[in-house]
Amino acid sequence: MAVVGATGTQGGSVIRALMSSNKPYRIRGFTRDTTKPGPQELIKSGVEMVAVSLGVENKEEVFKAFEGATFAFIMTDFWKHSDMEKEIAEGKMLIDAAISAKVKLIVWSGLSAAEKHSGGKYVHIDHFTGKGKITEYGRETTASHGIQFVNVEAGLYMSNFVLMMPPQKQEDGSYVYALPAPADSTAPLLDTVSDYGLFVRKAMEASQMQNIYAYGEEISYADIVKQMSDITGKKVMFKEISKEEYEQALIGAGMPARIALELYEMIAYIASDVGYFGTKDIAGSRAGLEQLTHSWADFVKATDWSKVLN
Repeated sequence: MAVVGATGTQGGSVIRALMSSNKPYRIRGFTRDTTKPGPQELIKSGVEMVAVSLGVENKEEVFKAFEGATFAFIMTDFWKHSDMEKEIAEGKMLIDAAISAKVKLIVWSGLSAAEKHSGGKYVHIDHFTGKGKITEYGRETTASHGIQFVNVEAGLYMSNFVLMMPPQKQEDGSYVYALPAPADSTAPLLDTVSDYGLFVRKAMEASQMQNIYAYGEEISYADIVKQMSDITGKKVMFKEISKEEYEQALIGAGMPARIALELYEMIAYIASDVGYFGTKDIAGSRAGLEQLTHSWADFVKATDWSKVLN
């Protein structure tokens, strides 16, 4: 099993899930530098680590890294460069490399094609739309080679509420999550580190589904802050704000305007009738997992909030 992003959030979760399987997987992980502590720990646990840069300019070495693999887990990182066309090129190259290695199955970490699913309403969510285009390419190219292709989409990371969009402290000592969405709108949250790999393992061992939606709980923003308050003992509230307020807050914090617009559209897309995954038919994805996924409350209890709620 070749695993792209072996030391990252998703790839690491995949490796741990496969290592807990009773099937005798031999795992090959890709990373830029195998001398760092993370890769060295994986090597000690029996993972073959390969140092390779996954840029399109390094195509020959990428193809070589996949040689001999039977299965492949593939992902791309839009935020590494924030360039949709570059991400699409990288994703296509990885798929081509896995096909060249004659793998039996490709598990791809995609996201919904937001522009398509929204009927053209949301055209700036590049990190969704680009992955959607890679998914289409993967389906078309693998079909002609008789290779199974499964798209395992990760839900909204629970860790985003700690790292990327933490609550803001108010003068009265309370905390507020301010987003351009109604408090009763819902999002499918995922404890990615702990649970994403379970869905990839299902794709490999116990499912014929072409699309698997990885999430632990679909929950409203109102319930997110209520459970946080109940568990941490801190007063945490949710506030719906306008598009302009949200974008200006991000730009004021140093974010480029185009990325601020992209994140606004993502929040609006999640809150729309279409939803995060581009479909509301997601319940079947959680059936047949090897263990229970973590709820938001589980995540809150296990997280150190001292630097966020201080």
